[in-house]
Amino acid sequence: MKTKVIAVANQKGGVGKTTTTINLAAALAELGHRSLIIDIDPQGNASTGLGSDPESRDLTTYDLLFEDVGLDAASIPTDVENLDIIVSNTDLSSVDLDLVTQENRSFLLKEILRSDASTLAGYEYIFLDCPPSLNILTINAIVAADSILVPLQSEFFALEGLSQLMVTIREIRETANPELRIEGVVLTMFDKRNNLSLQVEKDAREHLGHLVFDTRIPRNVRLSEAPSHGLSVHEYDRYSIGAQAYRRLAHEIINKNKELG
Repeated sequence: MKTKVIAVANQKGGVGKTTTTINLAAALAELGHRSLIIDIDPQGNASTGLGSDPESRDLTTYDLLFEDVGLDAASIPTDVENLDIIVSNTDLSSVDLDLVTQENRSFLLKEILRSDASTLAGYEYIFLDCPPSLNILTINAIVAADSILVPLQSEFFALEGLSQLMVTIREIRETANPELRIEGVVLTMFDKRNNLSLQVEKDAREHLGHLVFDTRIPRNVRLSEAPSHGLSVHEYDRYSIGAQAYRRLAHEIINKNKELG
């Protein structure tokens, strides 16, 4: 299977982007699909959420981007079998300044992934956990990705926040990554008892059609608690409704990619 690079992006914060990255990657890994998370958010929440102590992060995504450190050297195993991570820290906050004079600054991550083909081939899925903004790090992720997965919070104005992301996707297709596609939109923090959640789902399916996954990620206390223990929800409480939802989403993605060949 060709390595699939998926950017998990939404410029709006608090939509479940990192939660989705961690738990979807962990679900795929548990199904036997070797996966890697590259944390490109300076906040480093995906790193912390998988048990990485901020004080012990020797090699980070910053080193991958700027210090000629390869994927193999930068990646570390997590407690989830088949799942590795390249951790992040606040060093990434300076990336806009570090790249300001570079001509091909939007292609940096893409070139690094291409140059390390042998390590890349060891993974079936690579997830790029993006910051909650359309900054140069997010642009690098979208340029480097095969597809974009968009978490969509089931709350008022959720669809309005997608417009700028869709414009960015279109521009990147036209200028830097013509093969880029939308992996799908996943409804997060969904409450089927709430009329607003149901209305957001209705609007999303009317406007985005088949792009919206069948799986909806529910509001779930166990999903919220797991990162504070440095665990995916599958390790923390695999029988919770949140864990079950992410396993269903993993199966949807596997089946979709089988259909696409």
